[in-house]
Amino acid sequence: MNHHYHSSPYIASLNPAQREAATHIEGPLLILAGAGSGKTKTITYRMAHMMEDYGIGGDQILALSFTNKAAREMLTRLRTLVPAKRRKGITLSTFHSLGLKILRESIQHLNEGYDDSFTIYDSADQMSLLRQILKNVRAEKNFDRSTLLSLISKMKNASIRPSEFYKHPQFNPDNKYHEFLLHVYPAYQEQLKLLNALDFDDILFHVCTLFKERPDIADHYSQKFKFIMVDEYQDTNPIQFQILQGLTRTHQNICVVGDDDQAIYSFRGADISNILSFEFQFPSTKVVKLEENYRSTQRILHLANSIIKHNKKRKDKTLWSQKDSGPVPLLWQCQDESHEAQLIAEHIQTLMNQSIHLSEVAILVRGQTQMGALETELKIAQIPYRLIGGQEFYEKKEIKDILAYLSLISNPKDDLSFRRIINTPTRGIGPKTIETLVDIAGREKKPLTTIAMEAQNYPELTKLDSLDSVKNFAALIRDCKTLFQNTSLDAGLEKLYEELKYRDYVRGQYEKVTQVDQKLKDLDQLIQLTKRYCESHSDVKQLSPFLSELVLSDAHSKHNATRDEEGKVYEVTLMTMHASKGLEFDVVFLPGMEEEILPHKKSIDGMEDLSEERRLAYVAITRAREKLIMSYSKEKKMYNKMVPRKLSRFLIGAEEFYQAVDRTSFESMEEGEFQKYKDKMFDDIFKSLD
Repeated sequence: MNHHYHSSPYIASLNPAQREAATHIEGPLLILAGAGSGKTKTITYRMAHMMEDYGIGGDQILALSFTNKAAREMLTRLRTLVPAKRRKGITLSTFHSLGLKILRESIQHLNEGYDDSFTIYDSADQMSLLRQILKNVRAEKNFDRSTLLSLISKMKNASIRPSEFYKHPQFNPDNKYHEFLLHVYPAYQEQLKLLNALDFDDILFHVCTLFKERPDIADHYSQKFKFIMVDEYQDTNPIQFQILQGLTRTHQNICVVGDDDQAIYSFRGADISNILSFEFQFPSTKVVKLEENYRSTQRILHLANSIIKHNKKRKDKTLWSQKDSGPVPLLWQCQDESHEAQLIAEHIQTLMNQSIHLSEVAILVRGQTQMGALETELKIAQIPYRLIGGQEFYEKKEIKDILAYLSLISNPKDDLSFRRIINTPTRGIGPKTIETLVDIAGREKKPLTTIAMEAQNYPELTKLDSLDSVKNFAALIRDCKTLFQNTSLDAGLEKLYEELKYRDYVRGQYEKVTQVDQKLKDLDQLIQLTKRYCESHSDVKQLSPFLSELVLSDAHSKHNATRDEEGKVYEVTLMTMHASKGLEFDVVFLPGMEEEILPHKKSIDGMEDLSEERRLAYVAITRAREKLIMSYSKEKKMYNKMVPRKLSRFLIGAEEFYQAVDRTSFESMEEGEFQKYKDKMFDDIFKSLD
């Protein structure tokens, strides 16, 4: 090809490394794109350069991404760069969309009995199909369907067929699920075939099989797509790599873009070795590193680099920025997680007073267990927020149960709450009793609670075995009303848990210890919420104002996103670190920077390589543009007692890149004031030494 790109407008605006990547067209290319280094601009300008300057037809180009959103973003950018005529026929797609297109055209060539009218089953369809299979072998109560489907998904994404599982290294004969999978996996696939249906994982699984069984079909698509680009290559799995091998059978024009330092999805089957071994798989690979970061300040990048450099298996690169100024990253030591959440909420209020737009503020957590305390404090501080990558605290079953109790205790006419909790925890009151209560209440035009209190006066209730249970429930609500009138909300709530034996009820509802622990922690968090409410409303102890404020703030957060005068959403973002990848914010809070959270307890206990946990910390830190505030707790309530906590090992040794602040002792001081205090303290020490 003729190289005539020097005057190209698509190349002129790129930095030297981006330009080097965008102008390498033929042969394998690995673009190592660090966080915030402009990779999307690089690859879209590369495509524009190919079409406009090299005359490559759009129908010869295939660009693969992992989300429809990413594909749409590339297309939107290309529309502003390349005329429609030039880009006609270009394929910007996810792996699964491409796979679906290939199967619609070629599935009949598989020796599986499918035709091109196949149906795609969603997760609900999969659950229903698996339930029927388990029912047929009378194993419905012995195995968790979600676990089985997860295992089947892992098998397919590792390209393991039902007949091959027993001899695969992952097979463990001592694992009852693995043993059972030898029977259920083939049965599941056979049922899908009979129904002419595929599940989501089958799309790539069958494309891979098709390319293996029919190399001529792989050649057809390889000749059709002569130039291939793959975004977020570090997130590809084994089966996606095999499909790419098929697509490059007739040429080696493959460009992959990714960052091994941001490989955080191994739990989804992503295999970091795909990017680490790319040069081995494609020996003539050209490697280009994009290391200039356009997002964060150099101080934030110094910290990120100091953490990630400890990973042994990685491509060497160092992020740098021309943004030298900016505040030093902070590390707050807090008393416990409630104190930590309170300090974050208070600091966000300070930012609001400084006219920082809340849409530019994010709180990133390692896991959903951290969200309860943060949601509580944000609600108390009346800070609007949106939750991404987790379940709303107030939408959890156990929390809704307890709030229904509180609502009925406060307002005995609340029939909706009555019906929710009359048999929760179970007290032998079945649908027939509830139906009878509802009929009587409708006839008498009285609340259900009143009917329950007067149950002995209604013959249709007295003949039921559940009469005593109904009367006891009504008495419980009456006694609790008196209780809450004479005690604080948090003490009353603790007493309610005891009366209901609700913690024991929760322990009996879930098999996994981690689930039970989380549910119990949620219940404790609700007590903390009532306690904090009492502290900030010392003149009010009644349930009614508390519930009213809670419902109003919850309804507001769910239905009416706060917007500024220009209509822009005005909310703090609360999300998991995994969900934050690809996003950026002016101000980022990272609570829970401690051992057993980051790195996660499972990784530590399993003696696993902690490199992915370190990469997750790196991703979280590099979401911040201007201000980064990390925090951890001195102690935390676990198993009903306070347990000492330790700072994350990832931050030990990187002290020169952040400022540690003991907020348990100096929480009323601004960071600058504390620095002055600390400087004076050291001066006094040196004077005494003299």
